[in-house]
Amino acid sequence: PWDLPEIKDTGVPWSALDTRGKALRVLVSVLKLILLLGLLYMFICSLDILSSAFQLAGGKTAGEIFQDSSVLSNPLAGLVIGVLVTLLVQSSSTSSSIVVSMVSAVLTVQMAVPIIMGTNIGTSVTNTLVAMTQAGDRSTFRRAFAGATVHDFFNWLSVLVLLPLEAATGYLYILTKLIIDSFHIQSGEAPDLLNVITDPLTESIIQLDESVIRDIAIGIPEAKNKSFIKKWCQTYTNTTLKNMTVSGPENCTAPSLCWVDGNTTITLKNMSETYYIKKCQHLFVDVNLTDLAIGLILLALSLLVLCSCLVLIVKLLNSMLKGQVALVIKKIINTDFPFPFGWVTGYIAILVGAGMTFIVQSSSVFTSAITPLVGIGVISIERAYPLSLGSNIGTTTTAILAAMASPGDKLANALQIALVHLLFNLSGIVLWYPIPFTRFPIRLAKGLGNITASYRWFAAVYIIACFFVLPLFVFSLSLAGWQVLVGVGVPLIVVLVFIVVVNVLQKRRPDFLPAALRSWDFLPLWAHSLAPWDKVVGVCTAKCCCCCKCCQGTNEEHEEQKSVLNGTKVHKAVYDNPAMSVEKEDGSSRLWSWCTMTSC
Repeated sequence: PWDLPEIKDTGVPWSALDTRGKALRVLVSVLKLILLLGLLYMFICSLDILSSAFQLAGGKTAGEIFQDSSVLSNPLAGLVIGVLVTLLVQSSSTSSSIVVSMVSAVLTVQMAVPIIMGTNIGTSVTNTLVAMTQAGDRSTFRRAFAGATVHDFFNWLSVLVLLPLEAATGYLYILTKLIIDSFHIQSGEAPDLLNVITDPLTESIIQLDESVIRDIAIGIPEAKNKSFIKKWCQTYTNTTLKNMTVSGPENCTAPSLCWVDGNTTITLKNMSETYYIKKCQHLFVDVNLTDLAIGLILLALSLLVLCSCLVLIVKLLNSMLKGQVALVIKKIINTDFPFPFGWVTGYIAILVGAGMTFIVQSSSVFTSAITPLVGIGVISIERAYPLSLGSNIGTTTTAILAAMASPGDKLANALQIALVHLLFNLSGIVLWYPIPFTRFPIRLAKGLGNITASYRWFAAVYIIACFFVLPLFVFSLSLAGWQVLVGVGVPLIVVLVFIVVVNVLQKRRPDFLPAALRSWDFLPLWAHSLAPWDKVVGVCTAKCCCCCKCCQGTNEEHEEQKSVLNGTKVHKAVYDNPAMSVEKEDGSSRLWSWCTMTSC
């Protein structure tokens, strides 16, 4: 199932076209390319708006999570907080900037290291959610979900190894401290690359005051009552006692501070305070709604645009990547260099991933963009893996440049945290890439892809369990103290390791196991198979659909559906289990709901 699909050239060959046909094909191709670039632009902008929506909906909660520095002294708690906060704000850059601000105020760099590891995990959920939009086709979903989760497994496995190592030795802190002390680094300015293109659209929709979340995190009480919505885009501190001119009465902080000079000019009076002299121009600047309400509105709209763009991008790519064009692209991307230089190909892919992420300045954008390409079979899982690793490196270079723009008193700490992020990802690459045998993320992602292709609801279970339930469970145990964490966590880890070892031996060397453990058949079926759970989920879904259909349909329609089913060759078990799939002649399947077989 993991072989890339064969792409056949079903169109008219170029040589068989006349002059008009060739010109028309070129014109259509150019228009499709322009449309693709436009959809990619909207896709990237919708990711930006999605991040703003999450910050509006959960930003204050994220800031409050960071406040308790006594909790953050626990490495596991710091890791989980990094995961949860990045999930809330949907931006590792934002959560990293909060950490930088806190290090300058209430945290040490050592306490911040696990949080940075957590942000690495939290940011990988975006492309996993993007893969969910390709659940319509089983084979496409298998590849897309595996291509997305290979990034997740790399981050989780890296944390499982490097967090205990860092807690025991502090090697990331020591190495980055040596680097900072060895170079006299001057502050500079971080370049804006993709933001120059996307900001005109995104800032016309919403602008956020990101200092609010940082102020909440470092414990400034007034920040809790501030809105995230940015209303004033230009301020002025009048320390030289001179007049300032603003554009109109609506931009004046208070009428008592301004007067009219002629018909249109408002002049600011001499005061040694900070004044707001230019209002922002985005859509929500004067909207009388709470941050949560605006966040939910933007969340719904951005998800709608993101999913629509993604579906259209996939369809457009399917129409463009046909015949010789697709064959050439697949060959360039997935072919290794000739022996003995085949090993170099993966490292070049890592560099490409790092460079592309540096250009778009977001690992989420880059990995989300390649996920549909993996789904339609243009990029293999084996090639998507190094591209994702490069994306991890690329996003840290952006963080380093952003740290270089920090003021002098924060430069050392900001740069050290950015270097911790870089060395963490480099260490993960050393662990899980150079030796082919150690590329466990690929095998794990393929295994999960096979499961989710058969049981698509399991994809949602995976996302909820790995990014919400597990972090909250570990966080709760860490709050209860080390004794509870060890008492509950160690037995669970031992059981998990035992299950993994037995599964491996069952497949490879069953003769090493006692007869009772050579299969899991001695357990109830629900304890070692997803099939019973699939029936439960299917029946629940069917009953929910039935409620809608029974309210909307007539008995005649239901009788017609029953007659269609009765004419289909299905096993008797389908009637006993109304949510089972019915295999049709074309190889596709349909989930017959309760209402197709029973009258409402």
